[in-house]
Amino acid sequence: MKYVLLPDEKCRGLSFYLAMEEFVARHVDEPDCFFMWQVEPSVIFGRNQVAENEVNLNYCQAHGIKVYRRKSGGGCVYADKDNLMLSFVTSGENVGFAFNRFVNMVLLTLRQMGIEATGTSHNDILIGGRKVCGTACYHLAGRSIVHSTMLYDTNMAHMLNAITPGPEKLQKRGIQSVRQRVTLLKDYTPLSLEEVKRLIRSTLCTGERVLSAQEVAEIELLEQSYLDKDFINLLQQ
Repeated sequence: MKYVLLPDEKCRGLSFYLAMEEFVARHVDEPDCFFMWQVEPSVIFGRNQVAENEVNLNYCQAHGIKVYRRKSGGGCVYADKDNLMLSFVTSGENVGFAFNRFVNMVLLTLRQMGIEATGTSHNDILIGGRKVCGTACYHLAGRSIVHSTMLYDTNMAHMLNAITPGPEKLQKRGIQSVRQRVTLLKDYTPLSLEEVKRLIRSTLCTGERVLSAQEVAEIELLEQSYLDKDFINLLQQ
C-alpha cells in the first residue's frame, strides 16, 4: 500500500482532505492508498444528518470551530490537532470488505503498541469497552474510501459541547454522556502522537506517492464541492 504525500507541509482545512480522498480515489492509479492528517478544531457531520440537530452551532461560532459535511454516512465527529484522521482508499466493489480490511489494519497497529483493542459490528474500535476510533465509508465506481478519527488526545470540552447527540441516542446506548463512551490512546501508550504516526505508516505502507503541484490545484478545485454555501451562510448568521 502506498502512502500519499503532499508536496509541502502547508496547513489546510478539513474540506481539502475530504477532497483529497476523493481525488486519490478517482485519479491515483494505485490499488491501495493511505494517508493521515490533522486539522484545526472542526466538526464533520454525515451526508444524511441535519446540522442543526447534531451540531451546537452557537458553541462552534463562539469558539472558532469550523463545521463541514462529508459525503459518507455515519455520525458527527469532532477533530483537532491532538487527534489523528486516517484515510484509506482501496479498489473493489465490496464496501463491507473495505471496512473490514481497514478495521483490521488499525487493530494491527494498536497491537504493535501492545494495546488490546476490539472491533464492533458498527466498525468502531474499542479499548476497554470505550471507543477510540470510529469509521465511515463511501463508495465510488470501483473504489471505496474509508476514513476514521483516532482519539490520541483531544480538547474534551470542545468535543462535549460542539456535538449535541439527542438524549434518546444516549439513553439507547445506556450512557449519560459522550465522555463515558470514549477513551484516549495517549492513556495506553508512552508513544507521542508523532511516534504513533510513524508506527502506523511503517506498519501499513511500503513506498509513497507524492502528489504534484498540479494535482494539489485540482484537489483545491474539487474542495469547493465540500463547501456548502447555504450552510456557510447559516453559520455566519
